[in-house]
Amino acid sequence: MDIGFLGMGTMGRPMARNLARADYDVTVWNRSPGKAASVVDYGASEASDLAEVLHKSVVFSSLADDHAFADSVLSAPSLQVAKPGSVHVNLATVSPGMSAEAESRLSDKGIFYVAAPVFGRAEVAEAGNLTVLAAGDPGAVDGVTPMLDVIGRRTWRIGDDPKQANVVKILGNYLIANAIQAMAEATTVAEKVGGSPELLMEIMNDSLFPGGVYEGYGAMIAQRRYEPAGFRLPLGLKDVRLALSQAHDANVGLPFGSVLEDLFLDALAHGQADQDWSAITEATRRRAGLAGE
Repeated sequence: MDIGFLGMGTMGRPMARNLARADYDVTVWNRSPGKAASVVDYGASEASDLAEVLHKSVVFSSLADDHAFADSVLSAPSLQVAKPGSVHVNLATVSPGMSAEAESRLSDKGIFYVAAPVFGRAEVAEAGNLTVLAAGDPGAVDGVTPMLDVIGRRTWRIGDDPKQANVVKILGNYLIANAIQAMAEATTVAEKVGGSPELLMEIMNDSLFPGGVYEGYGAMIAQRRYEPAGFRLPLGLKDVRLALSQAHDANVGLPFGSVLEDLFLDALAHGQADQDWSAITEATRRRAGLAGE
């Protein structure tokens, strides 16, 4: 089956590469050229024009945010060349509102829309061990499940409404952001009193909190190792704001969410936009008088 893949960012490249390794005929496209070499090396072809990708029977997209997705997929020129009867699989974290709009506009063109955001960083994507959250027309989801099985260790069927997959992803990222801040606070206290942040997190990971979030981010936080960024800080702010928006619409207060938003803004104001989102730790360290130490 011919597959189109939009977005050769940190997550898009390994996912497209795994599909090419699995002998799918993959054509990739990126808004800025020159990022697809490692995918082409495994047999994919790079399109010079977006239309070459959008005309495939199955199109995957892994784009940064609502704006990038709308501009690349839902613009009038894109909708004109998209293939009726095809399936579009959106792997990115977009807002539920954008997901609903995409389903409506693509459906008008006879295209099935599947929301399939993923949990996992770039190294997890490289290993094909992502957790996939899939929602949309059951037949369309069935049709792309073999491909989702290539990029992930498990595909969770969230339901028929695509936006529900985005809600689950946003809430998951909100929980991760809260865990990052909790670790930032604990390691900062340990550092202030002369203890070892690394030993603290080693003990926590061995006993109370084993698992990818505390183990992976805990080591980054304790070692203040925020580069290269697996998930850039501005994207973390975007997801916290998406969680706040959903909660607001549901009349649910997220008091920690407002604190997180402030910490992300502090980090951005201090020039940390290109660092991993775990770098909000530095906002806590600055407020504790440890900046630069």
